[in-house]
Amino acid sequence: MLEIMGKNIDIEKSELLYNEPISDKHFSANWTINSGDWQVQGEWLTGKNPANCPGMIFLKGDYPGNVMVDFEARTVLPCTHDIDFMWNGSWDKDKNQRGPAYVAGLEGWWTGKVGIEKSPDYKLTAATPLLDFAPGRTYHIQGGSIDGHCFIFVNGQLVLEVTDPNPIDSRRFTKVGFEAYCSHIQIRNVKVMRLAWHPVLLKYSPEF
Repeated sequence: MLEIMGKNIDIEKSELLYNEPISDKHFSANWTINSGDWQVQGEWLTGKNPANCPGMIFLKGDYPGNVMVDFEARTVLPCTHDIDFMWNGSWDKDKNQRGPAYVAGLEGWWTGKVGIEKSPDYKLTAATPLLDFAPGRTYHIQGGSIDGHCFIFVNGQLVLEVTDPNPIDSRRFTKVGFEAYCSHIQIRNVKVMRLAWHPVLLKYSPEF
């Protein structure tokens, strides 16, 4: 069970939409590279992009609704930053850039923060520097949203949540992807699930 404000997410009852191994066999069938250098190295999907822009790779499938991306990731030393991913997303082929999407990441935003932002206007942004990030360490990352209530868990701990007053239409924008932003990262054990959840009434009990 993952607990966010006013909601409990039931992982066991959530619908598993994607769960394929990282391999040369599955790479061309399941993934589309939009920018950056992406390749399979053993059990890892490896992304490398030295530019200050998104190096994007997408799953070819569509994943509508309230979804969560669950995966393991690490930076490849000497890289120290930016393990980024997105859901409820899209790619603007005319502009060759990301369209509407929720974007989340570890050790990003130029100053080493965990964050969530909403493209393409980036008027919704939430970030914190409080995660004690270690370059090269493997992290278990879970991020997604329920009707615009976005969250990130790292190694089972909630590290950030934010509610979007104007949620992305998850029926129209259905792509899931990863991003190397001036970074060198590795990803494995990728899962996408449609979330089962129930509301929780939050209230205080008097303490005095």
